[in-house]
Amino acid sequence: MKKALGKGLNALLPSAPHGEETAVVELDVGKIEPNPDQPRKIFDEESISQLAESIASVGVVQPIIVTDEGAYYKIVAGERRWRAARKAGLKAVPAIIRNFTKEQGVEVALIENLQRQDLNPIEEAAAYKNLMDYSNLSQDELALKVGKKRSTVANALRLLKLPVEIQKNIEEGIISSGHARALLSVSDTKAREKLFREILTGNISVRQAEKKALSLGEKKSSKKTSGAKHPPEIDAMTEKFINKLGTKVVIEGDLNKGKILIDYYSMEDLERLYEILGG
Repeated sequence: MKKALGKGLNALLPSAPHGEETAVVELDVGKIEPNPDQPRKIFDEESISQLAESIASVGVVQPIIVTDEGAYYKIVAGERRWRAARKAGLKAVPAIIRNFTKEQGVEVALIENLQRQDLNPIEEAAAYKNLMDYSNLSQDELALKVGKKRSTVANALRLLKLPVEIQKNIEEGIISSGHARALLSVSDTKAREKLFREILTGNISVRQAEKKALSLGEKKSSKKTSGAKHPPEIDAMTEKFINKLGTKVVIEGDLNKGKILIDYYSMEDLERLYEILGG
């Protein structure tokens, strides 16, 4: 499938055969099952309950999308509506039955969640990776397909390089994506763990986390240099580079001459930096 996700969910839905209109059918909620490839893994029960109250009043306004698996129907898009309908006590829900390849199913599920902004940062990153794996796409091709900037996709994928414990806290909303970017800029494992614990226990803002990440980077780099103190202008510029590039940056030199050291952690990360720097 070569259509861009950014163009909307309707662009991904195959037309009904022979020009027929798309048929909406009522399906028994008990014969419908979730999709194991659904990008969204966490469902807020309070939000589901609120939707259930609305559905109990006016019904399911937008049909869910399913594939016919023979013994059951598998949800491609609309699991939240299905969960809420069950909670509201409905026996059937409106649905559109479609035949999708696995790649197409992943694409449709991903775009629906992206359009609704339903995914947390880790879910979004995992969905991008799954689509890349299923479709054998490069980051450039994926960015074009989902209608995002390549740097946006690259930054999302970088989150999957963080330790599982940190990813779990991002997924649960305990740590924001801004905090995560600060953690990614710390290359030393022990220093990153220290900052992670501070974020968890110290109620540190994103701005404070960025400053601490910068400080940790400077402490490490000072072991390799003469230890001369930087002018405040250089420190301020270093912080600007780190915030812009989302990685560790060290400026060696003075106000007249020097060099900039930028860390990268993979070929994809290097390409991300190249794009940010105007490549």
